[in-house]
Amino acid sequence: MSLLEVQRITKEYVKGDQRIAPLKDANLIVERGEFVSLMGASGSGKSTLLNLIAGIDRPTAGQILVDGIPITQYSRTQLARWRARNIGYIFQMHNLVPVLTAYENIELPLLLLPMSSRERDKRVGIALEAVGLTDRADHYPRQLSGGQEQRVGIARAIVANPTIIVADEPTGDLDAETTGQILQLLQRLNTELGMTMLMVTHDPQAAAIASRRLRLERGSFVEVPPLVLAAHAGEN
Repeated sequence: MSLLEVQRITKEYVKGDQRIAPLKDANLIVERGEFVSLMGASGSGKSTLLNLIAGIDRPTAGQILVDGIPITQYSRTQLARWRARNIGYIFQMHNLVPVLTAYENIELPLLLLPMSSRERDKRVGIALEAVGLTDRADHYPRQLSGGQEQRVGIARAIVANPTIIVADEPTGDLDAETTGQILQLLQRLNTELGMTMLMVTHDPQAAAIASRRLRLERGSFVEVPPLVLAAHAGEN
């Protein structure tokens, strides 16, 4: 059984007297342990798809199964509980709480789970070590570089050992050197820890690190060969 199955998903929005559908009858399968990158034009529905998979938004039609569970049938309360255990979300702009330390930001998702303070401390320590920030645990976001902030965001996403990690332009706000470091970290989390990842990006070089590369075109997913990505990267 595939880990993630998106079955004929349609998402519509009403804007004025127009009905906009960034996703229409979209289908996607992701196997356990895959690292999938997703490219596409602005407005093609990439971020919408991530929010649907994460249970943040609901589709207009179709269903999504994660580990065989049809999450699209869950109530909002059920989705919130499910999301806390199963989804790690990496944002472009980090979304850290400025008044909390790196440790406290990483700990946040665990506060939603029935877990002892000792177990939380253990998991935060493991996550900090995984992203190379054990010496920054007591630092506030304002005391960290952009790359370090993103590493905190990644640690927060993995701390609960989620079923799927979704990343929305995780390197979009970083310089070239830091981007390379973050991409290496994501690749290591996938290859060494077996974490399943779905990453949205506009950067062909970022997309190329994934084991499987897709492009969203008119609601359909098209496989992108590595050579095509290399050609696009050379244009930058």
